[in-house]
Amino acid sequence: MNRKDRLYALTQRLRDGRLHTAEAMAQDLDVSVRTIYRDMEVLAASGVPVEGTRGYGYTVQAAITLPPLNLTEAELEALHLALAALGASGMEEHAAAARALAAKIDAILPEDSSQPSAPFGFATDAFAEAARGFTHMPAIRAAIRARQKLRVTLAGTTHDLRPLHIDYFGRVWTCIGWSETTSDFLGFRIDRIEDLRPLPSLFVNEPGRTLADWRARST
Repeated sequence: MNRKDRLYALTQRLRDGRLHTAEAMAQDLDVSVRTIYRDMEVLAASGVPVEGTRGYGYTVQAAITLPPLNLTEAELEALHLALAALGASGMEEHAAAARALAAKIDAILPEDSSQPSAPFGFATDAFAEAARGFTHMPAIRAAIRARQKLRVTLAGTTHDLRPLHIDYFGRVWTCIGWSETTSDFLGFRIDRIEDLRPLPSLFVNEPGRTLADWRARST
């Protein structure tokens, strides 16, 4: 059983209102007691109202509990954008709720172990930075579909880029492309873009410069 399924099974079990020991849950799910302790911490961090302590037992008295959701990249992008907008709205009650929701989502999102961890929304307390990154998403997506070159400035360096793919992993949105400036693939966080301008020229797939080539190199 993978972690997501195990967390769901634990939540459903705890919602019966009875006290469940970590030892019993570990035995039923064929995992260690230490794993159950960690799972309880994850559930609590994600907003599930877990009550109890190690060595005693756990229960859940939930007013609202959502089942596991499978989100598309577009749906996740919409959720990011909504939280960013609320966080920068100036309405403190909604901004606080946006921060709390971001923290709950952050607790259960997958991480890329090869990259430094970053909170959901690029930075939980920096919604303005996240919103700035999202302003570039439509232009990048349109350029990928049209195979249109972009001029992108990152950390003071400008690249003429063939955008190939937008990805979400390691808790940040990234873009993969072929930089004609460095004659190599370039991956970067979208919220780090300082300037982005569409160029009039288009591009076609060429051997060694495609998304498939990048994926082959990355494996």
